[in-house]
Amino acid sequence: MDDITSSRPESPGIDASFSLSESLVPPRDLKTAGISSVTFDGLLEVPLHLKEDLKEGCGGQLWPAGMVLAKYLLRQHKSDLIDKTIVELGAGGGLVGLAVARGCDVNQNSIYLTDQKPMLELMQTNIQLNNASSTAMAGILNWGEDLPDFIPTHPAVVLAADCVYFEPAFPLLIDTLQQLLGPESVCYFCYKRRRRADIRFMKQARKVFHIEEIQDDPDSETYKKENISLHLIRLKDTTTHN
Repeated sequence: MDDITSSRPESPGIDASFSLSESLVPPRDLKTAGISSVTFDGLLEVPLHLKEDLKEGCGGQLWPAGMVLAKYLLRQHKSDLIDKTIVELGAGGGLVGLAVARGCDVNQNSIYLTDQKPMLELMQTNIQLNNASSTAMAGILNWGEDLPDFIPTHPAVVLAADCVYFEPAFPLLIDTLQQLLGPESVCYFCYKRRRRADIRFMKQARKVFHIEEIQDDPDSETYKKENISLHLIRLKDTTTHN
C-alpha cells in the first residue's frame, strides 16, 4: 500500500512477558525492533523515521489504518491544518501525528500524541528521531478517564487510527471522544474491520456522533478491499463544515 524501508533489527521483537490473545489483536507477521522510513509515496520530501518495537505492546509497529489516514491527510489537508490543535488517540509510535508534523503546515506545540503509559517512551523516541519536539509532544491518555491537563480543551482535530480492536474498550473510546470533541471539532477516524464486533462499535458511536464516510480519497477503492474505512466524526447537531 505504501513505501516502507526498514533498518536491520535491533533486538527480538517481543519479549517473553508479552502475550495477547489473537481474539484481541489480529494476527500479523510481527517485526523485530528497528527503524522504518516512510515517504507516503513521495508526499513527504524528507522521510519520516519511526522506531518500531513490540516489547511494550502491539501499538509499537505500523498498522495499515495509520498509513491510510496519514497519507490522506498529507494529500488532502496539507495546508488547512495550520493554526489547528491536533490530538492523536492511540498513537502507538506516533505515525499519524508525526506525519502531519513533518508534512503539513502546523504551528509550534500544536500536536499531542497520546496513548497508554507503555507507549510513552516510544512516542518520545520518535519525536526526537524526527526533530519534531517544537511541534509535537507525547503524553498519557487512558480512555474513559478524565482528560489530563496537558490536553487542550476541544482540540480542532482529533486523529484516531486502528483504535477499534478490543470490544471492552469501545465505551471508553466513545467517552473520550465525547470529552474531546467540541462544537467546532472534527475527528478523522480510520480503522480496519476485522470482526463483527467492530461493526457494533460504529453502531454505538452513531448514537452519539454524526459520522460520515470520507469520499475524497483517491485511494479508497484500494483500501476498502482490505476492509479499511475512513470517516469524519463530529458531535451530533454540529453544523460546522471542515
